[in-house]
Amino acid sequence: MSAPKFTTLGCRLNAYETEAMKELSQQAGLKDAVIVNTCAVTAEAVRKARQEIRKLRRENPNARLIVTGCAAQTEPQTFSAMEEVDAVIGNTEKMQPDTWKGMAADFIGETETVQVDDIMSVTETAGHLIDGFGTRSRAYVQVQNGCDHRCTFCIIPYGRGNSRSVPAGVVVDQIKRLVDRGYNEVVLTGVDLTSWGADLPAQPKLGDLVMRILKLVPDLPRLRISSIDSIEVDENLMQAIATEPRLMPHLHLSLQHGDDLILKRMKRRHLRDDAIRFTEEARKLRPEMTFGADIIAGFPTETEAHFENSLKLVTDCDLTWLHVFPYSKREGTPAAKIPNQVNGKVIKARAARLREAGDRQVAQHLKAQLGKTHQILMENPHMGRTEQFTEVRFDAPQIEGQIVRANVVGIDGTQLVA
Repeated sequence: MSAPKFTTLGCRLNAYETEAMKELSQQAGLKDAVIVNTCAVTAEAVRKARQEIRKLRRENPNARLIVTGCAAQTEPQTFSAMEEVDAVIGNTEKMQPDTWKGMAADFIGETETVQVDDIMSVTETAGHLIDGFGTRSRAYVQVQNGCDHRCTFCIIPYGRGNSRSVPAGVVVDQIKRLVDRGYNEVVLTGVDLTSWGADLPAQPKLGDLVMRILKLVPDLPRLRISSIDSIEVDENLMQAIATEPRLMPHLHLSLQHGDDLILKRMKRRHLRDDAIRFTEEARKLRPEMTFGADIIAGFPTETEAHFENSLKLVTDCDLTWLHVFPYSKREGTPAAKIPNQVNGKVIKARAARLREAGDRQVAQHLKAQLGKTHQILMENPHMGRTEQFTEVRFDAPQIEGQIVRANVVGIDGTQLVA
């Protein structure tokens, strides 16, 4: 009898939750099972999940195959109808110890094959926190789940539910434990990070949480924030950017597009000028600040002129790390019903042009680092990352997990050389 095998598809939060499920299933005594933690962000993600399930069934003919994650939450019937699948578990259920105790009970009529409740009725974040998911150098801490916004292209709120926050005291205690265990960097993660606190007493903001962490965990060398919605950034977060060197000068922005009409059709809450203004203000406060961004190519009704505005946004905001998404029609979202869908070849070509623009921005960023000194957090003996999340290669081995002060002497592909 062997320990369960896990496969994770999709985002960093899914990967975090897989680590929690490993602990929960181990405590429950689950054996001989394969668990697939799915993603639902695009129709392609769901197709890949089905493909992965079939492959895993062929490789593990006698194991129980359990499907969970966002695609299981949004399309439980799709997966329960697959002959390869033994059980389907929703996003809330996958984080509950009782679910895994039931799964360990040999499926002799004691366990429902589909356990997926209404995610919109969930009002709390999962109580199961894990210490130290990530590399040995960097730990990820989930502080928020779900999303209250309804962007027209996005299925995620239906997979994750409404926004729920982990109380600040719980977050601080967990980060203290991580620092005690030797972690030099902590990354705050969530589905809609800037909505943190809206459901808590006194409705604190993300900036309040950041300031509190930095004040109450003085031994934490580096704090990093994952993807944020720039229109929701509060004064305290701007203050932290300006005054807290331990807050890393790298922000990933959920921008999605560079044209005002398309942004309105996406039901985003910002306009093009808001994005430009935010990046300019953040750079004034912290000149070394670098930005990543999510941008969608080929949203329904997007003309060449609309697309050019997205392309121009890359340089107008001086973005460095781009995540480019070719638009994929997602059943169940309002955008899927918009009549004027863009041709697939056009979408692919526009996505390629955005990626080329991103490559030029990365090359420019790398060139600007030559001769500079950086504090580099080592992810393995020969590779670490700067404060701006740029990869740095070392020929001489370094200690994994340590922060190394080094001069940048060259460029090798998309990496700096120190």
